[in-house]
Amino acid sequence: MCGIIGILGREPVAAHLVESLKRLEYRGYDSAGVATLEPDGVLTRRRAEGKLRNLEARLVKEPLAGVIGIGHTRWATHGAPTEDNAHPHATDRVAVVHNGIIENYRELKDELIAAGHIFASETDTEVVAQLVDHQLAAGRTPQQAVAATLKRLSGAFALAFLFPGEDDLIIGARRGSPLAVGWGDGEMYLGSDAIALAPFTDRITYLEEGDWVVVRRCGAEVHDEHDAIVARPVAIVTASAFQVDRGNHRHFMAKEIHEQPEVIGHTLVHYLDLAADRIRLPEVPPFDWAKLDRLTIVACGTAFYAGLTAKYWFERLARLPVEIDIASEFRYREPPLTAGGLALFVSQSGETADTLASLRYCKAHGLHTAAVVNVSTSTIAREAEVVFPTLAGPEIGVASTKAYTCQLAVLAALAVAAGRARGVLSAEDERTLVRALGDLPGLVSKALRLEPKVERLARQIAKAKDVIYLGRGSSYPLALEGALKLKEISYIHAEGYAAGELKHGPIALIDETMPVIVIAPHDRIFEKTVSNMQEVAARGGKIILITDERGAAEAAVPTLETIVLPDMPATVMPLVYAVPVQMLAYHTAVFMGTDVDQPRNLAKSVTVE
Repeated sequence: MCGIIGILGREPVAAHLVESLKRLEYRGYDSAGVATLEPDGVLTRRRAEGKLRNLEARLVKEPLAGVIGIGHTRWATHGAPTEDNAHPHATDRVAVVHNGIIENYRELKDELIAAGHIFASETDTEVVAQLVDHQLAAGRTPQQAVAATLKRLSGAFALAFLFPGEDDLIIGARRGSPLAVGWGDGEMYLGSDAIALAPFTDRITYLEEGDWVVVRRCGAEVHDEHDAIVARPVAIVTASAFQVDRGNHRHFMAKEIHEQPEVIGHTLVHYLDLAADRIRLPEVPPFDWAKLDRLTIVACGTAFYAGLTAKYWFERLARLPVEIDIASEFRYREPPLTAGGLALFVSQSGETADTLASLRYCKAHGLHTAAVVNVSTSTIAREAEVVFPTLAGPEIGVASTKAYTCQLAVLAALAVAAGRARGVLSAEDERTLVRALGDLPGLVSKALRLEPKVERLARQIAKAKDVIYLGRGSSYPLALEGALKLKEISYIHAEGYAAGELKHGPIALIDETMPVIVIAPHDRIFEKTVSNMQEVAARGGKIILITDERGAAEAAVPTLETIVLPDMPATVMPLVYAVPVQMLAYHTAVFMGTDVDQPRNLAKSVTVE
C-alpha cells in the first residue's frame, strides 16, 4: 500500500512530489524517493531511508530543477528499507515506481541476468525497470516497451514510468492496485488515489483493472489490457471525497472489495521476508510458541469466522490445539484458564465491547494476550500485550471485506510462524508457504475478474427468500461468512453449514426454489462434498458451485452456475474464495436496492453489549 505520484508540470516539481507523498503517509512507508528529468533531459534521483523529512533534507542539499517527475513512498517487501532498495528504480533508459508485488520476479531476474543485465537492488521492482530497458534497447518506443513488459508480469501492481529525454511523457499502469489520472490546465498528474492529487486538481480519471495510460501535458490516452485505446470517464471529486474517496465505485463496499489485492499485499509484507522466503514477525512476542499447550481465540461476527479459519491453520500447520469462542459467550461463560497460556483477540475496530471485556478477563487470569486489529490506536491494541496489525486502511462499509481478508493474512502468517517454532514445519515447508502467501495479491486480482459472471448470478439470488451455503474443512467458516454477508446487506435469510451436517436437518429445507452455494475447491475431501451436492440435486435444489478447474471438471453434478477460480495451495484458499462470496452478496444487495454501505440496524463498531 505504498504511495505513487507523478507530475507533468510547468515549474520544478520536486517540492510538489514530496507534498503529495506526505498526503499518502497514512499508507505506511519506510523509505521515499523522487526522480525528475533535469533541464538537460538527464534522469536524476534523490532517495532516502526513513521518513519524508530525510528526503526533504537531501533535496535541500541537492535540489532538483526538473518540471516532470515521479515520487514514491515504499513499504519494504523484497529487501531491507535501504536507500539502494528505495524507489524510483532506474537504468540509463527508464525510471519506475511501483506499488504491489511482482510474483514472477525470480524467473524474470534470472532471465535478465543471463542476458547481461546488472541489478543494483534486492527488490522485485527493479525487474520491471530492467525489462523495460531490455525492450528499449531492442529499439521499441516507450509505449511499446511498457506494453510488452506488462504482459510478462504476474502479480498485483501499480506502476509509473519516466524516460530520459522524454520531457512530455509519463506512462502508468494498474493491475490489482489503484492508480488515478489527474487533469490540470497544461499540466497532468498520476497518483495512487484522489488524496494524492487533491492539491492540484479535482478532475480525476480512475484507471480500471488492466489499464495502462500514456500521460502528456495535453491529456491522457488510456489503453485496456489488450492495448486497445478506451475512454474512461473524468469525475469531479468534491472536497469531502478527498478525505474519504469512493473512487469510480458506486459504494465503499465495492471499492473495499477491489482494494484487497493491494491491502493484502501491504499486510503480508509486514510479516513476510519475501527475499528470504521466511516469516518475519513485526515484533518478538512475549511468549514461546513451542511451549504453548493451547491457543484461545476470541472474536465476534466476521472476525470470529476469521478466527475459525485460523483454528484449521494452527492445528494443521503447528499442531497447536485451538479453542475458539464468540466473545459475548466467552466472557459470561467464565471458562477455566491456565496462566501463561495465550489468548488471541481479533477485531477490525479494536473497540468491540465483548471482545475487550474478554481480553481483560484473560489478562486477569494470567494469560498472555495478543490482538489482531486494524486500528493501532484502539483500546484493544493498547491493552493487549502484543499487537499484530492488519494494514487494510480505513474500512467504511459496515459489512467487513478487506479487513476480513487482511485478518486472514495475518493469522495465516502467525500459524506458519508457530509451526516453524514448534518444529512441525521445516525450513523448506516455511519457504513453500511464504511463497504461496506472497502469491495472494495476484490470485485475488484474478478472482476479481470474475465479477461480471458473479453479477449476472446475483440477479438469480436476488429472487430467493432463503439461501444455504455449504463448505467442508476451511471452506466451512467461509460458508458461514458468505451467509452472514448476504444477510447483512441484502436482508435475504441465509445459513451456512458444514457440508457433512446437511443430512442432519438442513436437507429438509431443500426444494426447487432453494439456492445452495457450495464452496468446494478440489482437495482431499472434495468427493465428500460432491456427495452432498448430489443430495441437493436429487431434491431439485439450485446449486451454485465455487471451485477450481479440476473441481468443475469432476463434480459431475448439474449446477445453476459454476464459478471457477485458479488452482492454488489449500492454505491460501480461504482468502481468495472470499472474493466471489463478497461480490455475490454485494451485487445481490445492489439489485435489491438496499443501503449497501450502511445496512439497517447495523453499526461498524459494536461498542456496547
